[in-house]
Amino acid sequence: MAPLTPYTYFQCPCSDPSTQARPGDATGADEVEDDERTFDPRAPRSNYSLYPLEYLLFCEDCQQIRCPRCVAEEIVTFYCPCCLFEVPSSNIKSEGNRCTRSCFQCPICVGPLSVASHESQSDPNLLPAPDNAAPPPHAGSFILTCSYCHWSSTEVDIKFDKANGIHAQLAKIRNGGATRLTAKERKERRKDLLHAGSASAAAAVAPRPEETPVDGQDLDLETQFSNLKFFYQSQLIDATSGNSGLTSLSDLGFSSPTSLSRIMNIYTGGSLHDKKSKSRVGTMREALDSDEGLKLADLDESGAIEKLQEEGYDGTISTKQRLSQPPHLGELHLHGNSRFTSQLRPIPYLLRTKRAKRCPLCRHIISKPEAKVATTRFRIRLVAGNYVPSISIRPLNMPSASSPALSPPQDTLQPLKPVQFLLTFKNPIFEPVKITLATPARTPGRFASKVTVLCPQFEIDANTDVWDEALMKDGDKDNRKRRKASADENGQYQAEAGKIWERGRNWVSIVVEVVPASLRLDTLAITSPAAAEGEAIDTGPIREDEDVLEIPMFVRVEWEADTAGDDIGSALNKEKDGKEKRELAYWCVLGLGRVGQP
Repeated sequence: MAPLTPYTYFQCPCSDPSTQARPGDATGADEVEDDERTFDPRAPRSNYSLYPLEYLLFCEDCQQIRCPRCVAEEIVTFYCPCCLFEVPSSNIKSEGNRCTRSCFQCPICVGPLSVASHESQSDPNLLPAPDNAAPPPHAGSFILTCSYCHWSSTEVDIKFDKANGIHAQLAKIRNGGATRLTAKERKERRKDLLHAGSASAAAAVAPRPEETPVDGQDLDLETQFSNLKFFYQSQLIDATSGNSGLTSLSDLGFSSPTSLSRIMNIYTGGSLHDKKSKSRVGTMREALDSDEGLKLADLDESGAIEKLQEEGYDGTISTKQRLSQPPHLGELHLHGNSRFTSQLRPIPYLLRTKRAKRCPLCRHIISKPEAKVATTRFRIRLVAGNYVPSISIRPLNMPSASSPALSPPQDTLQPLKPVQFLLTFKNPIFEPVKITLATPARTPGRFASKVTVLCPQFEIDANTDVWDEALMKDGDKDNRKRRKASADENGQYQAEAGKIWERGRNWVSIVVEVVPASLRLDTLAITSPAAAEGEAIDTGPIREDEDVLEIPMFVRVEWEADTAGDDIGSALNKEKDGKEKRELAYWCVLGLGRVGQP
């Protein structure tokens, strides 16, 4: 098993139910119970509330830590990750969330596609051109090629006439090179049908039983839906105009009096006047040909079965490839989305976003990037590392005076053998802080380890400039110099209770002593805390990461700041000199390593 590097995770208060409830809803007994409750890092809820310090933000108005799950995000700008073109938000609703320029991805390896010229082979029966003749203008076509897997659009028989506007040209081409109707062309065809009066004539003629449907052309999904919509709208228009005498197109919307009265009649039952109109309601008929939206379902799968036998399972597409294909590509088969790799089309790039983050309670902005796509700077960026002291962990290898060489650290912690770790707290603010630590005597869980913090209360100097320490007097330097525990009679360094181990300009190191618990299941009846309370003991096998020694630690930070300074933490009281006391409290989890199994 690989060794575990010590880590520190901080808890976001958004997962604590006591912070989300209103102040008047909780009673005094409930508040005392919440204060005495120890944070359990192995609880299922803890997996969604623990983050490294680099992932967290800080709200200066609420004086709370904010995690990626509890912040409210707002989109600042849309852009294409390939061409870095900024897309207006108004184009997203009309054109979709993909780049409409010549930015495409390979459907096989998802690499970027480039536009290349596709030269057609010359006819060998023609005479070659003389050497001094001018080169003819480029009359070939263009294709999309992938420089990584060498896929090209010629595999689906798609070629382009121009090197620019690839997205618009691809929307007009089906797989195989056949053209498809665009929205503008479908609109023009509907105008021609309306001008010829074919729709009204077909509605007036009742269908005969011996009449068979006619499928005059192959329809794609968009064209069929457009024809069906136009066909049924024309019947509604004829029925409405015959009953009410309205012929204006403006009276056919949902806001027209006729539509409103028809909707009201459905729910109110109508009146005596409506009973006469109900007897004159026209009959609705179904579509009869492709111009009206009729498309016979092709249930013959023999071609797909033969292709599957030829290409095998390797020729089929994966679920990820099928979902990456944009919808409404103009397939001839109604049920036939792409099934084989030979049917995959180029994928337009999905647009990316730059997002601002707000506090969910006070709605203040705590992170906002620059609107320009090419820059990575932030206008506002309140990271928690600028407000919360950082904690680093390393094993304490104490050399003796006679042999200063350090012993190599072990990969796992030995059960029932005391081991000491060094916790280093670094102050990021420009005021001296006072830190108070609290840990349970035994870690929560089946295998309870003993924990002892030798110095639970200490002070850290302000985060001043490095040159300030160099310009200090000799007496001040002696007061701020590093101090370590003295050696005993045997020349071995020993950590003393109530004293820090080492001090720097804006950091302090303390010692934590841990006695890892034994992972033997036969001794749980003696060592488990549940046995002392008379509860049932879980003697199941060791679960995943249950051998990791994690210590929950409650940290309280107190300092004094100017009244006109940044509002960090909660103000306790104000003094006459303009100073006010502030505090910040939170839970964190210290991961020390893995305990060796017997």
